[in-house]
Amino acid sequence: MEPLNPRRLDPHRAGPFTFADLDAAPDDGVQRELVDGALFMTPAPSRIHQRAVARLLSALDRARPAGLEVLAAPFDYRPTADRSVQPDVMICAPDDTNPAHAEKPLLLAVEVLSPSTKLVDLRLKRSVYEEAGVRSYWILAPEKETLTVLELVDGAYVERDVVVGEKVFEARLPFPVRIVPAELLEL
Repeated sequence: MEPLNPRRLDPHRAGPFTFADLDAAPDDGVQRELVDGALFMTPAPSRIHQRAVARLLSALDRARPAGLEVLAAPFDYRPTADRSVQPDVMICAPDDTNPAHAEKPLLLAVEVLSPSTKLVDLRLKRSVYEEAGVRSYWILAPEKETLTVLELVDGAYVERDVVVGEKVFEARLPFPVRIVPAELLEL
């Protein structure tokens, strides 16, 4: 194994960064993602973010059909040779069995917006997921208690629904499940 070189992990270094850089990163609680050689580093999420992820993960796991797996970050999704992202919650394709990271188009990617990641989640990661063929992309905005549901149609995302507060979202993709944004966030 190559010795750890902290300079390789410097986000101010002019890239390009590679999977080798990600794989050499220390286990320090910092989320690292790679898109086309650019390194994105994210601090630990807030309490409300963690609460929403935990509840959504639980709801999806209870409803999932046999053979599907629901995972939470940090777990890499590497759809191409130069992209590695970590959706807050993801559902892997049944034939995607790589123990180190997901590779095949996800059935669902979910991002919980935070002030520090909002633009990356709404623009960059949306584009990555869309280009990779991720069937459904959900965006949860905690401050607005809003869940935006996008589904892939003819290679592009279309907005299927926007649910707010106590409104119930009855998902069809990736499988039937009932989601209420306010319930994901309440104490």
